Amino acid sequence: MPPHAPRCAIRKICDAEGLADLAWPHEGQETRLLGPSGKMRECSLLPPTQEDGLSDPPPLRPGLELPVLLGSGVGYALADLLDRLEAALGEEYTLAVVDKEEDLLAASGLRQTHAHKKNILWVNAPDAEKALKTLHQWQLGHKGLPFRCLAHPAYQRLDRAYYGEIRRSLEASARINFWEKTRYAKFKGDAPRILLITSGYFLIGELEAACRRLNLDYLLLELPEGETAAGMFMEQLLQAIIHFRPDFALTINHLGVDREGVLLDLLERMELPLASWFVDNPHLILYRYTNVFSPWCVLFSWDEDNIESLRARGFAHAHYLPLGTDHTRFVPQSPAAQQKYACRQWNCRVSFVGNSMLHKVAGRLRNADPPADLRARYPEIAAAFALSQERSVIHFMEQNYPELLPSWHSLDTPERQLSYETLITWEATRRYRLEQVQAILPFEPLIAGDNGWLSLLPNKNWRYHPELSYYADLPHFYPFSQVNFNCTSQQMKGAVNQRVFDVPAAAAFLITDWRAQMEKLFEPGKEVICYRSPEEAADLIAYYLDHPEKKQAIIRAARRRVLAEHGYERRLQAIITAMRALYA
Repeated sequence: MPPHAPRCAIRKICDAEGLADLAWPHEGQETRLLGPSGKMRECSLLPPTQEDGLSDPPPLRPGLELPVLLGSGVGYALADLLDRLEAALGEEYTLAVVDKEEDLLAASGLRQTHAHKKNILWVNAPDAEKALKTLHQWQLGHKGLPFRCLAHPAYQRLDRAYYGEIRRSLEASARINFWEKTRYAKFKGDAPRILLITSGYFLIGELEAACRRLNLDYLLLELPEGETAAGMFMEQLLQAIIHFRPDFALTINHLGVDREGVLLDLLERMELPLASWFVDNPHLILYRYTNVFSPWCVLFSWDEDNIESLRARGFAHAHYLPLGTDHTRFVPQSPAAQQKYACRQWNCRVSFVGNSMLHKVAGRLRNADPPADLRARYPEIAAAFALSQERSVIHFMEQNYPELLPSWHSLDTPERQLSYETLITWEATRRYRLEQVQAILPFEPLIAGDNGWLSLLPNKNWRYHPELSYYADLPHFYPFSQVNFNCTSQQMKGAVNQRVFDVPAAAAFLITDWRAQMEKLFEPGKEVICYRSPEEAADLIAYYLDHPEKKQAIIRAARRRVLAEHGYERRLQAIITAMRALYA
């Protein structure tokens, strides 16, 4: 029969078990889809159920290969195959059925019969190339498992060119080890190829710009949103690896890494290294993950204090990598920019940019929904935690509030426990930040942030400004302040924050709270001015407001240091050096 000849008056042939065959007139005779002994002939296309060492073809391997049924027939083989897959894998099975014979499908009703089974991929593309493209996309979404082609002999007769081409392609693909395509040699060239995993987090933009300035090949892989995000991301990741062939992947704060460790297992199988740069507390983030250890994963933390604890937890490859700045974005204010932004009323003697943490604390309290004793005592715990050198909230509670541990363990999900730990950290930050900011009120500062400041500072000797955009506003805002005041979050008791690099890059003046890691980055008193108490902060602000020439000398020295050592190009080169040393 010609491949695309129309079939008219399709007749259903039934027996005691139901539909047994389909028939239609052709050239004065009746053509049957299966013919005599149709059920036995259709089911014979499936391989044996048991491994006997001699079977040909070899048995199905549910979970280790992707079965593709070429032609659905009247449903005997499909039903048998579904029974086998469901028995082996439950609801986790997956199956593709390639069948473009819409008239036969309509007569058999198989699409309708199995419509409720979401794990069946029905492929009805009219040409083989499109059908194969759909199948390969499906394969990429299932970890690149090899195809298992189950070709219905009747369909090879119906359209030999279409089903034959698909059969040959699938069988050839099954003979090629998918994973060998991904286990190519890494770091063979002078410049690495980098896969950047992004979800719009601010640092990815800086790293992308650094890649361009360093003339590095990179590919952005955007994390999708929605219910199908995980499958879409895996499919896009595999496509990117096969076609772009990166030397390593780079993400921020473990974005894209699932809690169960599926991604890390996949990267390990492909021997693709992953660099994850934590610019927030890694313990608060990794808390949610159950399978996070991989020899192909390298952690970088902006806080050196985290390195020992990360290694103790099992992360053998953990490195210190401080924050930095994009010195092409944060630049000295030009006369044109000064004129453009003068109308914003940003001119002030002292400014502070930061969140009050008031609303964030309230949100974490709602999410944690702690029992009465934890709820009543969280302000006390946070105040004590702020004065402690301990970095971990739970370790601090174990040492100082053991009577509350049963209540903490009663928080029945990791999310609630994490919310309570974050609640303590953010309440400690709120208290600390409020105390420092109160010290600058005599200078009638301009405070930019959320409206929680209006509740925390009801007095009128300061000006409020709504939150500023990091990209659109802050590079131009800093130079309008004679003194930019900074106080660091309590999630980082030894590290320095972003502002320490951004403000001097913009040729503006900064006074910040002292942090132990500061002295590795700047020379105190010459390149950075630090205070150790609110009283000292007020004295330093008054001094430098009265000595503008000394302030300018510090600005110049700090900016020279930032340009020489603290740009994102340097941070990216540090990541590359560490990854090359491990995986070249």
